[in-house]
Amino acid sequence: MKIVFATNNAHKLQEVQQVLGSEFELITLRDCGVTEDIPENEPTLEGNALAKARYIYQRTGYDCFADDTGLEVDALGGEPGVRSARYATDGHDDQANKRLLLERLEGKENREAQFRTAVALILGGEEYLFEGVVRGEITTSERGEGGFGYDPLFVPEGYDKTFAELSAEEKNAISHRGRAVRKLAEFLKK
Repeated sequence: MKIVFATNNAHKLQEVQQVLGSEFELITLRDCGVTEDIPENEPTLEGNALAKARYIYQRTGYDCFADDTGLEVDALGGEPGVRSARYATDGHDDQANKRLLLERLEGKENREAQFRTAVALILGGEEYLFEGVVRGEITTSERGEGGFGYDPLFVPEGYDKTFAELSAEEKNAISHRGRAVRKLAEFLKK
């Protein structure tokens, strides 16, 4: 089955393809001629995922899905949340985002957090939402070389390694995006 995944993020594309497996062929935004940035102005992850999927569906007419992910830190009232990719700047500056997060958590004992992914699917003009959540805590410094974004700062519950220290297979088996995409895959296989 061919389906458009509304991303140009190579890391995300690789993660999702590994979870979906060979039964699905992911078409990227570039593959279908979409080169402009898709607005992400909604106040929720679900809203952003739906807005991106609707944009692609209206622009191309293809069945598609989009996701939005946020890191929600308990001691910061859910920040950075929907602004995770643009926490420190308007651009996607992972290093600045991680620095700001560590600064805001300095001196706080409660470092519990969760990664949450919302996936919006448009299939035959119908809209569907799927969610994946993984709880964990934020470290005091970066650890690991893998992953991307906040992965070097996040230790999932039941583990002593950050997402960046886990193999791609280990991370996909437990991650928020992996959980949401498995729900999507189960739905698509029906």
